[in-house]
Amino acid sequence: MTVGPDPAAGPGAEPAPGADAPADAPAGSASTLRKRIGRVAAASAVAIVVGQLITVVQTVVLARILSPTEVGLFAAGSVLTAFAGTFVEGGLRSGLVHREDQVDDVAETVFRATLLSGTVMTLLALAAAPVIGLIFDDRTAGVVAASMAGGVLLMSLVNVPEALLQRQFSVLRRLVVGPSVSIVFAVVSVTLALMGFGVWSLVIGSYASTLTWVGTLWWICDWRPGRGRPTIRLYRELVSYGAPLAIGLFADQGTKSVQAFITGGLLGVQNLGLFRYGERIALIPVGVIVEVGANSLFPAYSRISGDLERFRAAYLRALTLVVVVGAAMSAALASVAVPLVVVVLGEEWRGAGLVLVGLAGLGLGTAVSTSAEAIKGAGRTSLLNYVTALEVVLGIGLLALLAWTAGLFGVGLSITLTTWVAAAVLLAMARSVLGLRWRPVLGAILPTVLAASLAGVAVYALESQVLDSAGRDLAVALAFLVVDGLVYLLLYAVLLRVLAPRAARTVTETAGPILRKALRRG
Repeated sequence: MTVGPDPAAGPGAEPAPGADAPADAPAGSASTLRKRIGRVAAASAVAIVVGQLITVVQTVVLARILSPTEVGLFAAGSVLTAFAGTFVEGGLRSGLVHREDQVDDVAETVFRATLLSGTVMTLLALAAAPVIGLIFDDRTAGVVAASMAGGVLLMSLVNVPEALLQRQFSVLRRLVVGPSVSIVFAVVSVTLALMGFGVWSLVIGSYASTLTWVGTLWWICDWRPGRGRPTIRLYRELVSYGAPLAIGLFADQGTKSVQAFITGGLLGVQNLGLFRYGERIALIPVGVIVEVGANSLFPAYSRISGDLERFRAAYLRALTLVVVVGAAMSAALASVAVPLVVVVLGEEWRGAGLVLVGLAGLGLGTAVSTSAEAIKGAGRTSLLNYVTALEVVLGIGLLALLAWTAGLFGVGLSITLTTWVAAAVLLAMARSVLGLRWRPVLGAILPTVLAASLAGVAVYALESQVLDSAGRDLAVALAFLVVDGLVYLLLYAVLLRVLAPRAARTVTETAGPILRKALRRG
């Protein structure tokens, strides 16, 4: 995260020895870059494990305290905040990550631009809050929306330190920020929920976690406003690079807003709460892929984009690894989705299990979609506009159709199908940009997907025909779910070795050195 040692940076600054190399330094050898990516990926894995454990516990506890309607009110009230936040970032953060020169000037330009847009969008979100109450026919939803507006301004403060840390392959960014945010939200929201604050426990917890996010980022980062000189020229260059990404963010959040409006308006606020909790569980594997993989890949691809052969090899290797993880998580989740939700959250949340079945494929779709990082790294961001348009049209169309015909399951399935189609298009685009043939690209995906699917079908049969976890006492049910997980891992490992030996070797070659190093340190 640091751009060099600075005594004024405070106690959170990373020391120069052993710190991440400057982002504008030469890329170095392939092994050096792999080590840097591996170090960040390992740190991300640790942070993800800690953060997701906290999230799982917090999700379960809150589900036992709050009702689906209260969660639905928070989801409805949060629509404006997420939507307005897309205008604040505007693709400028990615432009800063990708930039090779004038880093201080670019950082200053991004900081001032996002702070100004954050202020404007906060005021607009506050003014538009009553509309939320009208759309969902619930005054509380409008009040929640108004109270959440300040979060837009707070989030505008994270763009520069986040980008600088990502440029630096910062380990501290992973080990400190994410777990801290998760802990604060869990402690604050659960405590207030137990005290009877209802939906407001989530609102206050959200503010507390956002403040923690801002504070920890600036504590670690040694860059401070005033070091660079902002210019209109730099802003235009950043907008030119980031515009397709901003359009993508806008379209993504716009589609999610429509999801909330259709789900809450058509199926009711209670079902919106069930949808959000099913989505939250489905996003756990997605978060693993994004945090451990995609966030490390973009800056790495940006540094090696001038060496095409090296770029191709890195892309195929990364694609193989993320698909191994994504396919496994999707198939495993699909095989036990409903009993998992019923056992862990309770019978009143069964509808979230139906959502989770529909959303189970997100892990695989997100893994293949990391091809977008290669397109961004190659500087071909304009190609992403086509994917954005496809996601908006297909996503809203499928949502309206499937929500009407298949309820909560249809809402989840519409998102998965949209993600898969977009992932296929991104895969084709990345292959074209890198000049790869289809055989090695598909070879990195299809055998692994087959292995994961067969393991998932076997575990589904075991769960539905033999174990029936949802019909057991809690202790027995949890034990049976653990059995499901262990059986899946065993079958997947065997099938991966048989059906996808190249992927199995890649996993072994990547994980082996990391485990040996960890054992030596231990």
